[in-house]
Amino acid sequence: MGSARDYFDSIAVAADLLDIKLVELPDWNCCGASSGHSLNHRITLNLAARNLGLSLDLPQPLVVPCALCYNRLKVAQAELIKGHSLVIPEIARLGTDYERVEVVELNTYLTSPEFIELAEAKKVLDLEGLKPVCYYGCQGQRPPKITGHPDYENPMGLDNLLAALGADVKDWSFKTDCCGASHAIARPDIHFEMVTDLYRRAIEAGANCFVTGCQMCQSNLDLNQKEIAAEMGQEIYLPVFYFTELMGLALGKNDAPVWLRRHMVSPKALLSEINLSKDIQERL
Repeated sequence: MGSARDYFDSIAVAADLLDIKLVELPDWNCCGASSGHSLNHRITLNLAARNLGLSLDLPQPLVVPCALCYNRLKVAQAELIKGHSLVIPEIARLGTDYERVEVVELNTYLTSPEFIELAEAKKVLDLEGLKPVCYYGCQGQRPPKITGHPDYENPMGLDNLLAALGADVKDWSFKTDCCGASHAIARPDIHFEMVTDLYRRAIEAGANCFVTGCQMCQSNLDLNQKEIAAEMGQEIYLPVFYFTELMGLALGKNDAPVWLRRHMVSPKALLSEINLSKDIQERL
């Protein structure tokens, strides 16, 4: 929450605007992403088993805003359903009916046809002029045998939501390419090259912003835009929004400027260029 407060706060508001009551999983623990699962399989499996066990007595689904957590929970759940002999007794006592937990990524949950229709009905501000490419990242869809995602190569949930809110969503073929988050510290050269390629493809698609539902993707795209522009030898200006922030904007939430001020690349110039809500521009 400390490093992605804009996402955390806008999630709560987006849910409230759609009359969704979110209940935080009590006493949840770290899932072990991104390095834990490669270092100690048993510990990482138990970390996920504890979160799944804690959710057994709560209303379903277990909605996960972090793409990495979602992926770890789904991978662990698939293994735990086959057998849970590696789960320590203290965690097994929470319950082992892991198949009963319905793990759903937040952007999939909020972009169901039901909620898109509701968001469109509640829209008070049209996002006309925004030309986003929707960037889902690599953790929410793959591997499809684990996630069960029907459109793992070409997800459309965010595209459909933003189109319903008035944006001119641009099609591109890099929605689920990796941004290199796991390499950001150990191999920044690889990470930089992967993010630069995403910028190159977004510009080719005619986008004027990115939209994502992953805090790691947002950070990776937002942090190094000046350096990427230097690498590409051209001026670049592409703000990086969370989809929940744009939901808040379109549905008329006054807190939206507070979230957007936390971004490294200010969206103020873009919102001014497309003449989107003078009040919001002045408060950025």
